[in-house]
Amino acid sequence: MGHDGRCAACGAYQQPAAPMAAAVPPYPYPAAPGAMPGAMPVGGVDLRRGVRITLTVLLSVVMAALLLLIAARGQQREAVDVLLRDGATSAALEQADDADDFYAGMMVLYVLVFIATAVLWVIWFRRMRLNAEAFAPGTHRFGSGWAVGSWFTPVVNLWFPKQMANDIYRASAPAGPQSAPKGLLNAWWVLWLAASGFSFVGSAMYSVAERKLESRHTSLDSVRDDIQALKTALSVSTLALLLYVVAALLALLVVRQLTRMQEQRALAGPQAAPPMGGMPMAGMPYGAPAAPAAGWGPQQPPHQPPASPYGQPPYGAPGTAPQNPFGNGPQGY
Repeated sequence: MGHDGRCAACGAYQQPAAPMAAAVPPYPYPAAPGAMPGAMPVGGVDLRRGVRITLTVLLSVVMAALLLLIAARGQQREAVDVLLRDGATSAALEQADDADDFYAGMMVLYVLVFIATAVLWVIWFRRMRLNAEAFAPGTHRFGSGWAVGSWFTPVVNLWFPKQMANDIYRASAPAGPQSAPKGLLNAWWVLWLAASGFSFVGSAMYSVAERKLESRHTSLDSVRDDIQALKTALSVSTLALLLYVVAALLALLVVRQLTRMQEQRALAGPQAAPPMGGMPMAGMPYGAPAAPAAGWGPQQPPHQPPASPYGQPPYGAPGTAPQNPFGNGPQGY
């Protein structure tokens, strides 16, 4: 190369090397200057573990409450067996009342724990959705608001949350969208739907049998079929509770798996590095190669920085903010 910057072989001007992007800081990311303690870390993702740990504990408590409900249903079935065997004696009726009271108390405990778990679940799920948007912006089928609303909207809550979870898994997979391990997620969702179906059928059968028993003031022999139907309803309800226990265990494993995936994805950094001398194009698909910067070529005079697409200032120019390795991230978080 000559003293004027022109190549001696081809006569073209040679460009100076563009400044490289700063390396992605390792997790845990430093907080922004002046941020409050516990604020969102730099990088557009929130990997704080408090919600995940609390949710794991609550899911364990839910499983314990479900086991108590199963025990209460077992007492009710035993009381029904006594009624079928000994008839409507005072001892049998008293045993049935005690079993119903025990089940009612355990149901109140379960409802309280379930409400607390459901609230924390949607908080955790929305955080995972926002992190996934930072990892792969513009690749999700639903907005972040559906991370909460999809669970409480009738009918669509049968498939919207699962589709959102699929998108989150694909965006959070450290090795790329096609490597997302969704076997555990699929098993949990199938068990959750099956348990909900059996629970609905069992509750309907129990209500019908109970109304028939209350409307008939005759001898035990005339209502034996209704008592047997009540016992069948209790068996179906017990099966639903057992499925709920397994689904809660799988949900706990899903929480741990997805959280670990997002931590590994954050450590992996951006999937596609920005082009030298230019910012990545807006709306670039997840994992797609970055477009070359405009104006890069031998026709420019020496020592002139390469042009940036769409009139933006070149990356690393004075007065520009450092680039976020995960894109712009969720807005308004």
